[in-house]
This record gives sequence, C-alpha cells and structure tokens, in this order.
Amino acid sequence: MRTVYVNGEYLPENEAKVSVFDRGFLFGDGIYEVASVLGGKLIDFPAHMARLHRSANELGMRFTVSDDDLLAIHRELVSRNALEEGVVYLQMTRGAIDRDFMFDTGKLTPTLVLFTQSRPLIDTATARNGMKIVSIPDLRWGRCDIKTVQLLYPSLGKMEAKSRGADDAWMVRDGMVTEGTSNNAFIVTREGAIVTRPLSHSILPGITRAALMAYAAANGTRIEEREFSIDEARNAAEAFITSASVFVGPVISIDGVELSGGKPGPVTLGLRKTYLEESLKRAL
Repeated sequence: MRTVYVNGEYLPENEAKVSVFDRGFLFGDGIYEVASVLGGKLIDFPAHMARLHRSANELGMRFTVSDDDLLAIHRELVSRNALEEGVVYLQMTRGAIDRDFMFDTGKLTPTLVLFTQSRPLIDTATARNGMKIVSIPDLRWGRCDIKTVQLLYPSLGKMEAKSRGADDAWMVRDGMVTEGTSNNAFIVTREGAIVTRPLSHSILPGITRAALMAYAAANGTRIEEREFSIDEARNAAEAFITSASVFVGPVISIDGVELSGGKPGPVTLGLRKTYLEESLKRAL
C-alpha cells in the first residue's frame, strides 16, 4: 500500500482524508505539479517549484511551505514507496472553510497533498509506436497558463479522443492549435525546424517544453515560436508532444492523416534522446 502525504503527515493511502469543505473539492480552487522520477531521482524539480509559486501568486494563494521542505517531502515519498520510475503528484488548494464564493485568504490554511504513481516512463508504447491525435475545440477558461486542478474539459477531451480511436486530442481556438489536453504541441517542418505556440494565457508554460527547447537550441535546431493550424500540422514532416510524464511523445497521425510514414520520426526520436540524456544529468 502506498504512503501519501497530507498536511504534514505520512499516511497509508486508505487513511488519507481531506475536508468536505475544502475549496479544491467545492470550487476547483487548487493548483498542482507533477514531477517525474527516473532511477529514484526527480526530473526538472526546481522548474516545477518555480511554476508552482507562479500559479499560487496568480491566484493569490498563500504559500506556507519552503521549496527545501517540498523537496524533502518528495524524496521521502520516493523512498517510502521505493519509487524507481514514475511520478510524484503535488496538489495544493486554498484550504477548507464553510462554503462561500468569497474568501479571506488570511483565514485559510492551504491543503497540501502529495502521492506517487509507479509507471514506466522510458520504455512505453507511446515512445515505441507514437500516438494518434484528433482535434477538438478549445473550450477552457481564459487562464490556461495557470496549472489548476480544473481538468474536467481536458478529461472529457481525452475521452472523446478515445471514442474516435485516438490516443489524445489537440485543442483548437480561432483556427489555431493551442495545446494537447495535458501536454504542449509541436510540429517539425519539412526544413527541420520545430514549431510550437508562443507562451500566453492560452497555454501552460510546460516545464518539459522549456527544457527541450533549450536543449534543442543548444544543439543548433531552429525553433519557431508561432501559432500553427491543424492543416499545417497534418502537412508537417513530424509532430510530437511534451509533458512531464511522457517527456517527448511522437505523434504519428492527426485527424486520420499519417505523419512520418505512420511511425515516430527521426527528429522527434533525436529530441527525446537528447531530453532524457540532459535531464538525467540534472536529476535530484
């Protein structure tokens, strides 16, 4: 049985409880991060903590635990659960108080929950075979740059993709791709450049996205931060997604149109290899 962390305590998962008046449960008033674990070490941890602070600041949420303490909690959970490969989820809500739309942050103590999931991250079906993508309208709220627990629409998007025989969905707003349901979207042009939408309120500032772009630029890959349409994506040489739990995931078809011969493309596979090599050097 897993050990989880809830508000200062390490508990068996079946004993972990959060108040029914928690604003995360009542209003989706919470934020989260997920850090990957390879060889028992955390990938991109400082960047995840920086984004957690940004999310809290954007929502005016109190921060009551230090980054050093959060690192210690992550490491303790990795140790207690003997996690070699998988992820650690951190969720923080504004706290619990009797239900009211209005809130006084000074009277609320944030709820902090962390738990692990053991799963393969390197040798996966997605990495070996690629993934099929379908497009759906982007109907989310206007602050997609904040990593909140409000994940109902992305969840429904994944279910729609499954019902259409695909693995995931890319969301489209005003004719242009924003991002995947839980990942950033990229295409590779015929000239070998990688293209991804620039940061704005419309997309999450992905940690893996930023790291991969830095590594790719250092290796001389041309990067174009600009919008692109589904039609351009369907005519691209390759496509892929980035996320903390997939790293770099090859896309082999978009709305039924095959890319790179229906298999992971060489540019994508090279970027995945580079990301893993560089990230492991910096793992904590």
